[in-house]
Amino acid sequence: MQVFAEAGKLSWIPVWPGQRRKICAYNDQEMLVEVDFEEGAVGADHTHPHTQISYALSGEYLYHIEGQEYHLKPGDSVAVESGKVHGLKCLKKGVLLDIFTPVREDFLK
Repeated sequence: MQVFAEAGKLSWIPVWPGQRRKICAYNDQEMLVEVDFEEGAVGADHTHPHTQISYALSGEYLYHIEGQEYHLKPGDSVAVESGKVHGLKCLKKGVLLDIFTPVREDFLK
């Protein structure tokens, strides 16, 4: 559990080419994650048992869930149900804020 996440003390974790993340506050039920994307980076199609909400802090993204496409710009958000195939392409460098429930144990390893 990380009850308080001080921004200046969080580290970026490389994920894929052009993509990195910071694990922010979390408990057993929820997790907040910042994901930084370079223009052209791809979040490959994937699925997981967690529910997820993605909020665009900056940048632009072509986000898709089960074949439905959404053009996310700053201030836009999208909700992904458990088990749904989703992914994205970053159209303009930026940061997404992802909220997962329950906590993504795989991110903590």
